Amino acid sequence: MIRAEPWQTAEIAGSMRALPITSPEVVVAAVKRSKHSIMVIGHEAVEEDLTDVKPIDYAIQMAELAEVPIVATAHIIGEFSKRGYQKASWMPVVDIANRLKDPEWRGLDGQGQYDLALFMGLQYYLEWVILSGLKHFAPHLKTLSLDRHHQPHANWSFSNMTVEDWEQQLKVIVTLMREQ
Repeated sequence: MIRAEPWQTAEIAGSMRALPITSPEVVVAAVKRSKHSIMVIGHEAVEEDLTDVKPIDYAIQMAELAEVPIVATAHIIGEFSKRGYQKASWMPVVDIANRLKDPEWRGLDGQGQYDLALFMGLQYYLEWVILSGLKHFAPHLKTLSLDRHHQPHANWSFSNMTVEDWEQQLKVIVTLMREQ
């Protein structure tokens, strides 16, 4: 089994560690298998420079193709509007983290707890702590990090990769979702 290392090397993840996403099909299969998914998108999805578009644009495409709701954190709800995507909700990142582990929360749509949360664009250390909390206090929830730095507290995470490799993975995920 491939063992990916945390990007922030001084941190110790414990015995339960993320499975590395070895191919984009892993992401597509996880989303397809899920009955009630959500995407949590942070401000770095707008700030990271890719060749053609920003990571937020890939998040929008994935959300539309897989019919997954998006929760925008920080100030980026306006970025979704600028791109013509009006379905995104806004919530502070700590609030959505607490709600995801709350067994009483019925979700944004009132349909009950989510079984898969996909994360992209949060600050590395903040996502680390949120995923750690979800790993320990939300046993019903699977987590998947779509960022380019390995997040060991997620259930699945990319290994550390270059921006170019990350963009290629995101493109393939969107292509595979489009083919489904």
